[in-house]
Amino acid sequence: MTATVSGVEFALPPVGEGLFEVELVRWLVQPGDAVTRGQPLAELMSDKATMELPAPFAGTLTATLALPGGKVKVGEVVLRYEPADDAGRAAGVSPSGPAADAMPPPDRTGLRPPLAKATTTGTAAAPSVRHLARKLGVDLNRVHGSGPAGRVLLDDLAPFLTPKAAPGDKLAKGPDRDPTHGLDLGVAGTRTKLTGLRRKIAERMVFSVRTIPHYSYIDECEITDLVRLRAQIKDTMAAAGVKMTYLPFMIKAVARALKDVPAVNATFDEAAEEVTFHRHYNVGIAVAAPTGLIVPVVKDADKKDVAAIATEIDRLSKDVRAGRPKLDDLRGGTFTVTSIGSIGGLISTPIINHPEVGIMGIGKVVRRPVYDAHNELRPADLVYLSFSFDHRVLDGAVGAAFGNAVVRHLSNPATLLLPERFG
Repeated sequence: MTATVSGVEFALPPVGEGLFEVELVRWLVQPGDAVTRGQPLAELMSDKATMELPAPFAGTLTATLALPGGKVKVGEVVLRYEPADDAGRAAGVSPSGPAADAMPPPDRTGLRPPLAKATTTGTAAAPSVRHLARKLGVDLNRVHGSGPAGRVLLDDLAPFLTPKAAPGDKLAKGPDRDPTHGLDLGVAGTRTKLTGLRRKIAERMVFSVRTIPHYSYIDECEITDLVRLRAQIKDTMAAAGVKMTYLPFMIKAVARALKDVPAVNATFDEAAEEVTFHRHYNVGIAVAAPTGLIVPVVKDADKKDVAAIATEIDRLSKDVRAGRPKLDDLRGGTFTVTSIGSIGGLISTPIINHPEVGIMGIGKVVRRPVYDAHNELRPADLVYLSFSFDHRVLDGAVGAAFGNAVVRHLSNPATLLLPERFG
């Protein structure tokens, strides 16, 4: 950095191992703002992970030199500021260039540099939390943070999400009742530039659709026994701190079906024209976070029991929604599951998570009359499973065989609770 008539130049410091360029999502400060040491200056993004850039100086911002939505390289000058005092100047200026030592060292995940303890002018919070707080009109300085060093988490905003219902008003919905809670549903009459995670998602989806010849396969699955089994163990699991939904059973069934049909547990390398059939069964789960869709991975799902899978789903989902997913949790997927059932859909046509070759969408559970083996009508709980496959790798018959395997395992849910050798 060198002092100029316009102030001290601040260059982008190292922000993570192996990261040389990131996207500037948005500035969190503006020219004229007084900045304290450790206060977040901007939101940055790389490979579906967001991070905040903390200030290693104290002073007044005089200019921002990088545009939101653009790429910035490590070492590129991004702003100018006037130091608050000689100590501030010493922290920000080095005779030989950027004072990298003044920046908090990045953690090994490469996701987020450690943040200073929250201050009244720069409360520590992830970008997704700040985004939701702005939409709710909540001053983060007034929110008690339950995270490390007083960091504000998404859960800390829950009290601001539940409207006060009038007596007898059954339509009021809180975050536990409204499945669209936390989603960005848009604002009529506005224009929004596609930046950050939203742009990354768009790029990946367009690449996947243009590259992979998708075909869809949809099947109906009766899960009457699964509904009954879940009802029987739900309270016991809850008492042990495990939230038991249908999803852990679905993932366990998928893991066993992937073993039955190894061709689906694969990734395709277009450049090398090679298909890799994996020995590990790592099932990704699509999580709708306030900033967009992220797919953390349940590693070795075949080796985990249903309770362990449920615990892992809960951990991964909370990390994603709080804006702090670990980079390792986003890597290594071999197949993906996405659920629209919580919102209410029956059937979907999910886009494959490249370079995987298949994905399964789960619809909502519905009760319908069906005919039994004696041609008598009885009530049944049904779910529709929507598959998309890469036709370059998997023919229709193979896709159908995999779908049949998933249905078979879900139709005998008690076996999903047994060790792998009995499955």
